[in-house]
Amino acid sequence: MRAAQVVTTAGPADVVIREVPDPTPGPDDVLIEVHRVGTSFPDLLLSRGEYQLKPDVPFTLGVDVAGTVVSGPGFEPGQRVAAVGPYGGAGELAAIPAMFTFALPDSLTFDEGAALPMNYLTAQFALAERGSLRAGETVLVHGAAGGVGTATIQVAKGYGARTIAVVSTEEKAEVARAAGADEAVLVDGFKDAVMGLTDGRGVDVVLDVVGGDVFTDSLRVLAAQGRLLVVGFASGQGIPEVKVNRLLLNNVDVRGVGWGAYAMMRPGYMQEQWAALLPMMESGVVKPPVGRVYDFEDFGAALTDLDERRTLGKGVVRVRD
Repeated sequence: MRAAQVVTTAGPADVVIREVPDPTPGPDDVLIEVHRVGTSFPDLLLSRGEYQLKPDVPFTLGVDVAGTVVSGPGFEPGQRVAAVGPYGGAGELAAIPAMFTFALPDSLTFDEGAALPMNYLTAQFALAERGSLRAGETVLVHGAAGGVGTATIQVAKGYGARTIAVVSTEEKAEVARAAGADEAVLVDGFKDAVMGLTDGRGVDVVLDVVGGDVFTDSLRVLAAQGRLLVVGFASGQGIPEVKVNRLLLNNVDVRGVGWGAYAMMRPGYMQEQWAALLPMMESGVVKPPVGRVYDFEDFGAALTDLDERRTLGKGVVRVRD
């Protein structure tokens, strides 16, 4: 079969599509005929050898996939599924544990299915498990036009929250609004804009995938007992530091969001998350915004676009029609 492989950890430009042996599923694995692969930051970091997992080269990329079941426990051959794993999905076939594989509703396409697992399970974990989000609260979302950002907007809306998107351009503001954001503001001067939108109260939850310079002002826009959720550092400006007296004076929290390490060590947890998201999918509030769909041969280019922050919504790679 063909697969997108890292043969040297020199970055996305050196990702190659080549012939590799078919995967051999274990007794608890689902063998999937892959139709689409979603691009993700773990793929980008894996291509550079910068991810916390460091598989020996050569290895196959691919965290999010959508396709049809060939065989496996709990699923019927031909059943449409989405699935997630640490890597290895970006081939014509993928073997993924059944506990990380989910029935894909008929209302969603394979493109949308490949945009779902990592981003939406991360958003659900962040908001419900780490953010203790309640209906009627206000959520501020940084990087709101990207995959995790748009997922967070939609999941927050599914939980009955108000959402404010923070973006870098007007084009990205339109993407965030189309995903369901109630308001969108530009990152330059976002603190004052958000305080104006909330009549000086601030927001209950901030989800930050950006880090860097926005971090301190994110703390400043938290309302009393607000929660700042740290998901990533896409700005590339380094890891910010917090002066803990700010937390004490304003009764606010900074909480880490490490979905993968948490969920993959707890059998059945992802299935519980999927069950929580399913009513949102069925109601239409969760409908992943798919950005550009790339040919399989352009997997490296898709990761380069992600790296250079050109990706709007979720980038998807077409493996087969």
